[in-house]
Amino acid sequence: MRHVLVMTATGSIGLMAIFAVDLLSLLYISWQGDPALTAGVGYATQVTFLAMSLNIGMSIGVGAVVSRAIGAGDRPLAQRYAASGLTLSVLAASLVGLCLFPFRAGILSALGARGAALEAGSAFLAWTLPSSGVMAAGMILAGLLRAAGDARRSMYVTLLGAVVTAVVDPILILGLKMGTAGAAITMDISRGVWVIVGGWGVVHVHGLLGRPTRASVVRDFSPIFAIAGPAILTNLASPVSSLYAVTVMSAFGEAAVAAGSIIDRLVPVAFGALFAMSGVVGPIVGQNFGAGLMGRVRATLTSCFVFSAVYVACAWLLLYLATPWVVWVFGAKGETARLVAFFCAWGAMAWVFLGCLFAANAAFNNLGHAFLSTVFNWGRATLGFIPFVTIGARLYGPEGVIMGAAAGASIFGVAAIACAYWLAGRLEQRSGVKITAPVAEIS
Repeated sequence: MRHVLVMTATGSIGLMAIFAVDLLSLLYISWQGDPALTAGVGYATQVTFLAMSLNIGMSIGVGAVVSRAIGAGDRPLAQRYAASGLTLSVLAASLVGLCLFPFRAGILSALGARGAALEAGSAFLAWTLPSSGVMAAGMILAGLLRAAGDARRSMYVTLLGAVVTAVVDPILILGLKMGTAGAAITMDISRGVWVIVGGWGVVHVHGLLGRPTRASVVRDFSPIFAIAGPAILTNLASPVSSLYAVTVMSAFGEAAVAAGSIIDRLVPVAFGALFAMSGVVGPIVGQNFGAGLMGRVRATLTSCFVFSAVYVACAWLLLYLATPWVVWVFGAKGETARLVAFFCAWGAMAWVFLGCLFAANAAFNNLGHAFLSTVFNWGRATLGFIPFVTIGARLYGPEGVIMGAAAGASIFGVAAIACAYWLAGRLEQRSGVKITAPVAEIS
C-alpha cells in the first residue's frame, strides 16, 4: 500500500497540475461569454482523445517490457526496448496526426458541431494535431521514468509542462485574445517542455535510452505491440464512447455540449489520482512479475482497489459541496448549470467503479493478459455504455446520459475486479510461490 500511495501521489501531482491548467484554459475560454466556443473545445477534445489513446497504449506497452527487463536485471535489454519503443511511438503518433488533420472539420461536423463551435474546434485541432509526435515522445519518456521507479522525475515532466501552460495560457487567451487557438498553441509549447524534461531524466540521469537501429526496432516491434496493441484498442474504447456521448448530447443543443465540456475538465481534476494510479500500478506489477514475486502482485491489486474506493468517496463529497462554486466560476447558466450540478451530485458515482477498472486493466496489461483489458474496456464502452446512454437519453434527457454511463460502469467495474483476482491467483498457483511477509520494494 505504501508503494502504491507514494507512486500515485507523485504521479498525481504532475497529472493533476496538467488537468488543472487544462481546466483553467476552458475557464478562460468560457469567460469570453460564448457557449459555442466552450462547445467547440469540447468537440475538438474528443478528436484529440483518439491520438492520446494511441500514446497511452504505447506507453503501457513500452513501460511493461522495460519494467520487466529491469525487474529481471537485464539492463541492456531495457535500454534497447526503451529506444525502440520511443521510435515506434513517435512514428505512429505522427502518422495519426497527419491522417486526422485534413479531415478535422468533417469529423467535427459528424459529431454535431456547427457554426462558431465548428470553427473554434477546427482551429484548435489545426494547431494541436501536428504536434502529436511531440506529445508521444513526452508521454513515453515520462513512462520510462516510471518504469525505472523514478516517480519524482516522472512527475517533473508533466508538472513543469503545466507550469509553463499556466503562464502562457492567460497571455494568449486573455491578453492577445487568441481564444481556442491560443489554448492550442500553449498545449504545443507544453508538449515540448515534456520532451526536454523527460529526455534529461531518461538519458542523462538513468542512462536508460539506448541508440535505436532499424534492426532492433523491427525486432522489438513484436514484444512491444503484443502489449501495446491490445492496450491501444483498450484505450480507444473511452474516446469512442465519449464520441457517442457527445453525439447524443448534441441533440439537446450547445448548452448540453458545453456542460459536457466542463464536466470533461472537472473529472480529471477531481479524480486525477485514479489516472495516476492506473499509470503507476503497471510498473509495480511489472517489476514484481518479472522478479517472480506473485504475492506482491496480488497485494498491489488489493491496495489499488481499496485506494480507489476511499479516494472516490472523498472526492465525490468535495465535488458535491463545491457545486455552487463550480457553476459560478464557469459562468454556467440555465441548462448548462443544471447539468453540471447534476453530475456533481450523481454522475460522479461512476468513478467508484471506473477506478477499479483502471487498476484491473493495468494489471492485465502487465501480467501477460492484455487482451482482458481490451475485452473489459470495449465491453464497458459498448455493451456497458451505448444501450444505457441511449435508453437514458430517451427516458430522462441529458441527465439520463450521465446516469446511463454510471450504470454501465458499475457492472464492468465489479466484473474487472473479480477477474483480476482470479488471474492473480491463477498465476500464483502456477508459480508455486506464495509470499505473505513484506518484501523489499524494487525501484
